[in-house]
Amino acid sequence: MPLAILALALSAFAIGTTEFVIVGLLPTMAQDLNVTIPSAGLLVSLYALGVAIGAPVLTALTGKWNRKHLLLTVMGLFIMGNLVAWQAPSFEILIVARILTGLAHGVFFSIGSTIATGLVPKEKAASAIAIMFTGLTVALVTGVPLGTYIGQHFGWEATFLAVSALGLIAMCGSAMLIPNNLKQAKPAKISEQLKVLTHPRLLLVYAITAIGYGGTFVAFTYLAPILNNITGLNSNVIGLVMLVYGVSVAIGNIWGGKMADKMGPIKALTVIFSGLAIILFTFSFTAVHPIAAILTILVWGAFAFGNVPGLQVYVVSLAQKHTPDAVDVASGLNIAAFNVGIALGAWGGGLIVAESNLINTTWVGALVVLVALVLTRISGSLDNKANLSLLAKVS
Repeated sequence: MPLAILALALSAFAIGTTEFVIVGLLPTMAQDLNVTIPSAGLLVSLYALGVAIGAPVLTALTGKWNRKHLLLTVMGLFIMGNLVAWQAPSFEILIVARILTGLAHGVFFSIGSTIATGLVPKEKAASAIAIMFTGLTVALVTGVPLGTYIGQHFGWEATFLAVSALGLIAMCGSAMLIPNNLKQAKPAKISEQLKVLTHPRLLLVYAITAIGYGGTFVAFTYLAPILNNITGLNSNVIGLVMLVYGVSVAIGNIWGGKMADKMGPIKALTVIFSGLAIILFTFSFTAVHPIAAILTILVWGAFAFGNVPGLQVYVVSLAQKHTPDAVDVASGLNIAAFNVGIALGAWGGGLIVAESNLINTTWVGALVVLVALVLTRISGSLDNKANLSLLAKVS
């Protein structure tokens, strides 16, 4: 693998760290900025909204740009956003910085896969993409706990400065190692993109993605305050819990992908959403017992992100059937749907915290996941009807 792939992986690591590190720092930032926990939760939801806008909209608008130039511009925006967050004089400016960084995140992951595949022979394309996305997984395992530790011991501002430094190293690596003459696909026409947005089968999957993924973030966004206020853990232990969660997420991501390959996406998602709902319900009872809470979180991590491979495979397979000229657009919109789920989940969790109790985010999140489970079964039923209709025509 060319070294340029490692530069992309480092960029993914920095971006993944800055997205999720807020979860571990939420109580610290809320206290320091003199805002409520739900208000601090906006730093998660508005970032995700920036990603959701950046992925489809900005990627479409920059479709004719040179890929390397666009990548460097995006990383420059990412660095600037984190530097503004580091020196933000007010909560409002910090929110603007998070939105800017989210926009950069959305475009990076939309174009990163095509850049990675352009750097290697066709038979190594999947491996190149996997290495790049490893940066995101490693961020959850090491970047988030490390960023949480830095924020708790040196101030949350130091975390954003550290992420900016990582982004600068990655940007320099990309500038030196990625060639200027990368091949790029012809940008999808607006009509093709609209076809994806108006197809009912794809819209159903985007709803499953947003609701199923968002259910986790109703509670996960406020995990640190729950562990602090309800479980009674101190800040140092919370950092270790985030590490445990990250390791579990990495395992769950691999497990979810293998399950989707073996069982098919519908059966795999049925198992994962069912397990996730049970775990979230269970956490509403175990959160008051430190050891039981940590064990529950360990299992939660495996289910929380295990749905990602299945959802992505499912949307691509449906797009190949229904919108074959816009498969990449369909895939990119599913990335946006994940982040719409994060934004709505974090926002909804904030409303629950503001109006009632932190622990209520867990069982409400479980109910949201059950809605995704029902939609998944409906989608599977529609697939079966379509297959039977096709068999009837053939016979």
